[in-house]
Amino acid sequence: MADQAQDRNLPASSRKINKARGEGQVARSRELGHLTAFAVGGALIVAFGPELVTWLRVLVETGLRFDARSLAPADAMSLHLSDLSLRMLWLVLPMGFLMAAAAVAAGVFAGGWNFTLHPLMPNFGKLNPLPGLGRIVSKHQLGEMLKACALALVLFAIGGFYLKANLPQFSELVLMPLPQALAASGTLLRNGLVLLLLAMAAVALVDVPLQRHMLLQRLKMSHQEVKKEMKDAEGNVEVKAKIKARMRQMANRRMLAAVPGADLIVMNPTHFAVALKYDDTTMSAPRVVAKGADLLAFKIRDLARENKVPVLQLPPLARALYAHTEVDQEIPAALFNAVAQVLAWVYQLRSAVGRGAADLPPPDVVVPPDLDPANKPSRKAGDNDDEVDA
Repeated sequence: MADQAQDRNLPASSRKINKARGEGQVARSRELGHLTAFAVGGALIVAFGPELVTWLRVLVETGLRFDARSLAPADAMSLHLSDLSLRMLWLVLPMGFLMAAAAVAAGVFAGGWNFTLHPLMPNFGKLNPLPGLGRIVSKHQLGEMLKACALALVLFAIGGFYLKANLPQFSELVLMPLPQALAASGTLLRNGLVLLLLAMAAVALVDVPLQRHMLLQRLKMSHQEVKKEMKDAEGNVEVKAKIKARMRQMANRRMLAAVPGADLIVMNPTHFAVALKYDDTTMSAPRVVAKGADLLAFKIRDLARENKVPVLQLPPLARALYAHTEVDQEIPAALFNAVAQVLAWVYQLRSAVGRGAADLPPPDVVVPPDLDPANKPSRKAGDNDDEVDA
């Protein structure tokens, strides 16, 4: 496992990236979410600043105003506190909702929409402390911790610098009347928020591509993983070969099932066998219902003899039919004459056998030379290859 981890120097494939995405591994920048939420909150404060100041002034005045009549009931303070809390919630909840929605939208914008329940699935392997310790001290977690510490230091330095630069203004707030103090506080708060937003924006601009880079680094693949993925995607060669062999066997069984219904088997004694059938009511020309080479040819021959289907040995015609026809296809027009002669011989043979006469001699069939593979040496090797494949 350590060797594989060290050997992971190949970029992640699209299939692995999509798989990781399905498991919830997406490049997400926390800093971008923080920036967006903070910016939306600041924009709301700036946009509704006067209204907020007025609302806060009324809230503070209401909260600090007491008289003997209002304090007479035993539960007066609790009711007063509840009323103030509800008023505060009317401000905090909508603002919090908008800030949370903005943070989610920023994450979707950076990494795309990705809804998955995979991270919520129970994983009891995480209860093991050793792998958990490894995840805590991993390169990714250490990088996130250092980044958080650096951001905290930057924000603390900016805040300290701003407080030091505006310390006189902050000191004067306690001497101002409440309305003026709230207005001045809003101005100081707005200026401080702008500085913090600029710092967070700079960090987010670096963090977004950094998260993408770190994710691709974690998803890098070894040579063994690439080979395994290619094998899974394209299929195991041995499995594919077995599937093809199985399909070929099924096709051969279906083809052999048609041999008992054939009218004639034309054979080359040692290589080819072609089964022909013709029905003048449903066919416009004779049709090949089965064909085979070598061992399959012998199976066709034996099956034909078991079912008393005539077997005629005509090597030129057998070669031509095997080379230029496919199963369940009609014979080519150039072979109509030759096939018609052998079919006529079959019909005459059946009539003669029915009368108890002797077997008829086979017909003298002429096959066009250009259709006989034996007359084309350049294609003979290819025909032999087809025979082996068959």
